[in-house]
Amino acid sequence: MKPILLLPPGVALTIAGIWLGIQHQAISTLEQESEVLQKAITARSSGSQLDSASRNLTSATKAAAAKEPLDWKKISAQLLEMEGTGGGAGDMRSMMKFQQRLQAMSKEELVAALDEIATLDLPQESRDQMEQMLIGPLALKDPELVLTKFIDRIQENHGMISWQLANAMQEWAKKDPASAIAWFDQQITAGKFDSKSLDGKSKPRIQFEGNLINILLSSDPDAAGRRLAVLPEDQRDEALMQWSGEQLKDEDQPAFAKLVRDQLPQKDQAKALGQKASALVNCNEGYSKVTEFLDRIQAPPAERTACVEQAAESKLFNTSLQKAITRENLDAMREWVTAQAPESTSTATGKALANASYNQNVRKIEFSEAANLAFDYDAGDGTVVRSFLAGWQAVQNKEEIRVLANKISDPKRREEILKNLE
Repeated sequence: MKPILLLPPGVALTIAGIWLGIQHQAISTLEQESEVLQKAITARSSGSQLDSASRNLTSATKAAAAKEPLDWKKISAQLLEMEGTGGGAGDMRSMMKFQQRLQAMSKEELVAALDEIATLDLPQESRDQMEQMLIGPLALKDPELVLTKFIDRIQENHGMISWQLANAMQEWAKKDPASAIAWFDQQITAGKFDSKSLDGKSKPRIQFEGNLINILLSSDPDAAGRRLAVLPEDQRDEALMQWSGEQLKDEDQPAFAKLVRDQLPQKDQAKALGQKASALVNCNEGYSKVTEFLDRIQAPPAERTACVEQAAESKLFNTSLQKAITRENLDAMREWVTAQAPESTSTATGKALANASYNQNVRKIEFSEAANLAFDYDAGDGTVVRSFLAGWQAVQNKEEIRVLANKISDPKRREEILKNLE
């Protein structure tokens, strides 16, 4: 599942344009990816009709298809209006068509559009939105141009410019790694990536390094290791998390694990690998992808346990965003955890139920339902219940937790839970 699904439909609609724009895929594949987004939006606004903003954008799209000039100021206003109405299936269809038009524009047309938008009297939010929609397609055609045109804006705190430039860097490195690396190192020397924050971290530098390491991992893992080693130790895990587990090729997984073990502090290694496992479990193949990952990297017991627990929590949480959690879901998760890390079955069950019931705005399972399942699956030692009640939803459900905690027979475990609520 893509991270977009965690956003409200109005925001998801905007980010959908950005996200779709940077994908190097055929239009048919884009439509398949967007089907998930459309379901999420439709669930929020079921039965809604095309609103005026959607109809306006449809008209603009038809004009674009006919190669008529695009009125960027008008389109910007329509996109903001669509966000205000919450979005709908019609909005998504219009956005899809509009995105296709952007992808069909030539490099020269995209540059001209960006230059025109820069002269318009638009609110900063609208300007950022329009630029973001155009930079993605341009980066696929000429990533070097995008980087040189926008590098002086790399430190902007508003918008997503640094994220998009980091993706452009990755596209350039795919085509010409030597030139891309040379340019990047020149910009570092020139101070473009110096930290502007109090903690000394440069988010753009971490994003760029992470995306570059992703490319080097396949072609030159030793070079990837050298780049990671240059970063401060407390920033290396962030760099490694800049790309999703779905992009980590099967054949690159052992090299990635070696990078983690060689370059990260031991206390961070299991967590970093677990994050990759969490991303993998949400592919269509589910738990089997994580099992294959653990086998390929020859994970020792501690790493295997961390990966299994994080993957189980992630899978159940993402399931809860789409449908109600069932015993069948829990049994499948517990069966897999038991096969991989049997000592974690109870803990993973409690944590997974806690996470699944966390956010009342998106969850499909109520806290009370999750609590009852936790008690049902408890083996009598209180492990499932204890890990459930210690979950991150405790702040929102303190009174319910007190009632449930008092049902724990072991006074020591009961007091431990109640103390955490103080």
